[in-house]
This record gives sequence, C-alpha cells and structure tokens, in this order.
Amino acid sequence: MYQTLASFAQTWGLLFFFTVFLGVLVYALWPKNGAKFDAAARMPLSDDDPSTDDGKKDETHV
Repeated sequence: MYQTLASFAQTWGLLFFFTVFLGVLVYALWPKNGAKFDAAARMPLSDDDPSTDDGKKDETHV
C-alpha cells in the first residue's frame, strides 16, 4: 500500500508542480502583464512622498 501511494504521489506530484510552474511562467511572460511588472519594478525609484492608509501625508518622514 505504501509503495503504491508513494509512487502515485511522486508521479502526479511532479506533474502537478510542473504544471503550476508552467502556469506561473506563462503568467510572468505574458505580454499584457509587461506594463504592470515594469511599473512595479520602478516603484522603489519613485520620488513620491510616503502617505498613510487614510491618504494624508505622513509627517514623520521629512
């Protein structure tokens, strides 16, 4: 029983994780998502003032 279950988990687990990997790869390289990823990559370089969750300026950072 253990051998059968281990073999099933190894085979189908590998296929499952490979499929998930391909899905993530396709999502990351899809041309429509390029602008979103470029904007996220430039976010740390922006000169915007930090703000709090309520939309008001954060006075602690000068």
